[in-house]
Amino acid sequence: MKPSILLAALALCSATAVRAEQAKPVQPGGKLPGNVAIQLVKVEGDLVEPVSVSAPNDGTGRVFVIERPGVIQVIKDGKRLKKPFLDLKDKTISSFLELGMFSMAFHPDFKTNGKVYICYADLWFNGASMITEFKVKKNNPDQLDPESAKVIMQIDFPYCNHHGGQIAFGPDGYLYIGVGDGGWEGDVIDAGQDKSTWLGKMLRIDVNKSSGDRAYDVPKDNPFITPLQQMTLFGVSEEAFSKVHPRAKSEIWAYGLRNPWTFSFDSKTGDLYIADIGQNHWEEVDFQPASSKGGENYGWKFMCGSHPFPMILKKNPDGTETAVDPGSDYPKVGVLPIAEYSHVDQGICVINLGVSRNAAYPELEGTYFVGDWGSSKVWGMKQVDGKWQMQELLDLADGLRITGSGIGPDGTIYVSQGTAGYGGKVDPYQEERGAVWKIVPADKVPAGAVTAPLAKK
Repeated sequence: MKPSILLAALALCSATAVRAEQAKPVQPGGKLPGNVAIQLVKVEGDLVEPVSVSAPNDGTGRVFVIERPGVIQVIKDGKRLKKPFLDLKDKTISSFLELGMFSMAFHPDFKTNGKVYICYADLWFNGASMITEFKVKKNNPDQLDPESAKVIMQIDFPYCNHHGGQIAFGPDGYLYIGVGDGGWEGDVIDAGQDKSTWLGKMLRIDVNKSSGDRAYDVPKDNPFITPLQQMTLFGVSEEAFSKVHPRAKSEIWAYGLRNPWTFSFDSKTGDLYIADIGQNHWEEVDFQPASSKGGENYGWKFMCGSHPFPMILKKNPDGTETAVDPGSDYPKVGVLPIAEYSHVDQGICVINLGVSRNAAYPELEGTYFVGDWGSSKVWGMKQVDGKWQMQELLDLADGLRITGSGIGPDGTIYVSQGTAGYGGKVDPYQEERGAVWKIVPADKVPAGAVTAPLAKK
């Protein structure tokens, strides 16, 4: 038996880690109901490595773009303002592509309290992810007050990659934080399955309260909270023991993730979609229904997609290696993703785009969109008769690398696109500029609008 399969078999001893008889993840090649066709319409160009978009529900129609070097730009009335919402370049490290300013989230009561939360890799703390609260200036709602900064959380990492970085408020009003496994490759520190670390997890915190020396509180219904108690050796049920996690970080909402760079909630149903970037062979999209009580294990590093990690490989006569499908005769750990795709011909880095809920586009209603940074493909996903379908909708021209997304209060899906190369050899301000686009039905592209170029067939 392969070592990885043996380890996975041992992991099956944890009943909460396993879901039997799950549906196999869907792969590209399906067909969505109706004749779904989309285009990307340009919202703003001349942006420096945009990686995320956010828009508050405050009636202003403003769109905010996070630039990786540490700047947040404001698009208001269709034009970018001269002064940014926030310039944090002096505190942001962005010398490596997976570092920089990652994302922002507007407080659910932003219209009245003016609070915004930023997640960025801090230069002075060796690239630690800082989640910091800011407030808008009293005399200028188009700028944040740097003096209002309040650090909510600091997440330290052993390596410079796999930091995750997406933050978003859920329908329950709590702040969710996607954290990668800490880097290098192959989860060398076994963070994904280790509940005593925040790494490789989805976290859930309450920023409206503080507790002890923390600038936040932990929701009482988080799944891995174990209160102090006396020890009772006998007469305790197995189910009760399965809920005892004395070393677990109480902030953990879900675990077994490799690098959840992007995720989003469906604004109508509350369902959570997580795009978890894979290792060398597979990318995956994880799904958590709104009814979830948390505690899901998404399998990493025993699994990558629905496949064992490491993959079983065979050597070809030409010296190359081919992944071998082990079939069903291997243990499956955790909750399988709803979708996966291969690095062979589909992409290398999955990017969540979100669920369309724009009343102006009924033909896209309820469709979940996902793209890939490497291949520049965009797929649509939807359940048909209880089974997921995944259809390729766009194959963008080379160089249009999808980096992130954001969803406006009207359900519009914004897509950020940058041309950054991997590594830290190029000054972002010397590179070709990126842009922000929005997803629009192909037959509703406004006259004169600029659309994203497609790959030549």
